Amino acid sequence: MDPAEFRRASRVVIVAGKGGVGKTTVTAALARRAGEAGLRTLVIELEGRSGLAELFGRPDLTYEPTALAPGVSGRTLTPDDALAEYLQDHGLRRVSKRLVASGAMDVASTAAPGIRDILVLGKVKQLERAGVADLILLDAPAAGHAITFLLSARGLLDAVRVGPVHHQAADVLELLTDPQRCSVVLVTLPEETPVNELVETAFALEDRVGVSLGPVVVNGIYPTIDGLDDDPGDDADADALRAAAAFRRSRTAQQEEQLARLAERLPLPQWHLPFLFDADLGPEQVAQLSGALG
Repeated sequence: MDPAEFRRASRVVIVAGKGGVGKTTVTAALARRAGEAGLRTLVIELEGRSGLAELFGRPDLTYEPTALAPGVSGRTLTPDDALAEYLQDHGLRRVSKRLVASGAMDVASTAAPGIRDILVLGKVKQLERAGVADLILLDAPAAGHAITFLLSARGLLDAVRVGPVHHQAADVLELLTDPQRCSVVLVTLPEETPVNELVETAFALEDRVGVSLGPVVVNGIYPTIDGLDDDPGDDADADALRAAAAFRRSRTAQQEEQLARLAERLPLPQWHLPFLFDADLGPEQVAQLSGALG
């Protein structure tokens, strides 16, 4: 990966993928790689604890930016916080506190579906316009919700014809559909179901949202091992070695088949990340993945 080219592609990169494919880990690796390249990088975690901070060996993120690594900071975004800040910026501090405390956001989200998402995306748009970072990485919801999340702007434009909500939705849609400002990086595993879901998500994002797609990150690639066809002989571990070699050959053949399918169905550049044989992931593993991106 050329970090300079990655930076020039867009200022906001939304990382999305099916649950369980390592989306948050990939987000952390991209952030670290960008920071090492000298880019001021901001990672945004949406409401709900994704474990992003743990990957950098840091405490849970808050609404205020926190340093995660050289050149990298992170923060959370929630609709309540975004609404409170919006109202405070418009001289309505007391109103904002009452609305959040009363749970008015739940009422508003029922009356106008998509309002929670547009508040978060509106804050991302504000951060991008303010130039708070060279690169903003958004750890998006899982694939199914990611489409709804990114469609919220179009939905609100149709539902709300005038006023600040309409204006905010228009600004967000302008951000999402400008490839110089925003793109989506999709993450998958070299397995049939995740690949199928990624392809469906990619077409939905292009056709229904109009967002630009960046490279596809294929996570969990088993590295090639030489000597798998060698005869282990007749020692006590021979049968176990044969079984292990057979499994590895099968796994390698499966992932090669899925990589080929993905390339055929979705002609986008692929970035491959290795499978990590670690029970717990932290800064050391993120550094390893960051190096693989380089």
